Amino acid sequence: MTGDTGEETAYFAAGCFWGVEAAFREVPGVVETAVGYMGGTTENPTYDAVCTGATGHAETVKVVFDPSTVSYAALLDLFWEIHDPTTQDRQGPDVGTQYRSAIFTVSPEQRSEALASRERLQRSGRPIVTTVSPAGPFYRAEEDHQRYLEKLGGVRGCRIR
Repeated sequence: MTGDTGEETAYFAAGCFWGVEAAFREVPGVVETAVGYMGGTTENPTYDAVCTGATGHAETVKVVFDPSTVSYAALLDLFWEIHDPTTQDRQGPDVGTQYRSAIFTVSPEQRSEALASRERLQRSGRPIVTTVSPAGPFYRAEEDHQRYLEKLGGVRGCRIR
């Protein structure tokens, strides 16, 4: 998805969204992030509902970036670095479908790049469980979850690799 400003949007699910958001916020060229929910069946889910696993959503980070500064491929590289894409529905101590590894794409180009990136990683012999699927509705999480780790003074509360 490209806006009038030339910015693009990407969506990544890699476990606890607080740490994932913090990692992407540090990337030069990332102009905005938001945490929320994607990939489920309930409209306008809440954090408490998503945490039950019953909504089918994954904790997801929306990343708005300037492709003249940072490429989608570079964002994919960071995505693979900051979590374990070999564990089904789990990142560290967080267990459940809401913590699954997923890439939600907004264009055929993103889908192609994401699939090629996943394939390269799989060829290294690692059993990658990350799904790649079209982005659906992104439901922004409650405001207290936005930039959560910054609100805690930069504490790395989520377990990211």
